[in-house]
Amino acid sequence: MWPILVVNIVLSVIGYSLILNVVPKFKDMFVKAHLSGLDLNKKDKPEIPEAAGVITSCIFLIVMFIFIPFPFSKHFFNKEWGFPHQEFVQFMAALLSICCMVLLGFADDVLNLKWRHKLLLPTVASLPLLMVYYTNFNSTTVIIPKPLRFVLGHDIDLSALYYVYMGMLAVFCTNAINIYAGVNGLEVGQSVVIAASLISFNVIELNGDCWPNHVFSLYFMIPFFFTSLALYQFNKYPAQVFVGDTFCYFSGMTIAVVAILGHFSKTALLFFIPQIANFIFSLPQLFHILPCPRHRLPRLNRETGYLDPSVFQFKESSLNALGRLVLKIYRQLGLVQVEYNGKDGELSQSTNCTLINLALKLAGPTHEKNLAMSLMVLQVICSGLAFIIRYPLASLFYDC
Repeated sequence: MWPILVVNIVLSVIGYSLILNVVPKFKDMFVKAHLSGLDLNKKDKPEIPEAAGVITSCIFLIVMFIFIPFPFSKHFFNKEWGFPHQEFVQFMAALLSICCMVLLGFADDVLNLKWRHKLLLPTVASLPLLMVYYTNFNSTTVIIPKPLRFVLGHDIDLSALYYVYMGMLAVFCTNAINIYAGVNGLEVGQSVVIAASLISFNVIELNGDCWPNHVFSLYFMIPFFFTSLALYQFNKYPAQVFVGDTFCYFSGMTIAVVAILGHFSKTALLFFIPQIANFIFSLPQLFHILPCPRHRLPRLNRETGYLDPSVFQFKESSLNALGRLVLKIYRQLGLVQVEYNGKDGELSQSTNCTLINLALKLAGPTHEKNLAMSLMVLQVICSGLAFIIRYPLASLFYDC
């Protein structure tokens, strides 16, 4: 195991170096191909190459393709052991799902697909993964937490619902990273922290009975960490490139792949605490219970150079009863700042329902660099909380 992991790390470091050298050379090519966007949070609104995540994802895939023979090399030299076809198919299906997601993500960057398509794409890309899980494992039984066992028993077989859950996990991971964005470096930064957290979790679990699952996860997470870290050097403030939806989909699917095939999907979700909070907070806008502008990223105050929360405008008469109720609850909880206009026909406004805007509401106007760093620190703190929940507190809910 350890020599193979060393090979994996060496290939990952080579991938890291390649990205550092390749991205600057491709920046002008992206602009010429009209794959670029304006950095709206800068005073001069520079034109930045977009969809640079496709470079990172392609180099990740190249690293993984070169790595394919190494986990199975011992079986090439000792024919008596027999070739582990199930493990090989699992490895290839994981790569196929990631490849599909990269392709569909790049299509989104080029064609600017609608949100209903963004929900469909991860579902389609996860199908090879679910088929391999069905043929290799087909384990759909979940252990019930201790407080609920007097009602539901020790465990329950979810059958087809478990596959629905795994498909939804792939959709959530990809889109949760995509909507938790808006400042330089946040998409890649959160992915780097999650990858580092999963690597740490896998290393801790190598001494357990399920160590093969965690070795499988390390084979993917180590290259993902190094390639994402290299991209972060170009995407952090001030951004030289935008990563595009390609990276968000690639990142989410890679994490979903190891979570599903590594059999630790619940633990993986613990490292998504900020993304889950942002997703739940955003639901009224995502489902158009409240108005949802196309861009909910913070707005730049050109006089101070600081970021303020972005807002959406509405007429009270245009909101249905559920929308008014949600807005009232959010306002009472201090999650949004609402400015009502008492005159009929006049627009009122509220801050957008995202974790980034909430941070600005609580902290006040903030420079983009400081805001990005604060959100990264929050991600690290939440990962620490996830480890506390997973280990010291897990015995309160499960037999461990």
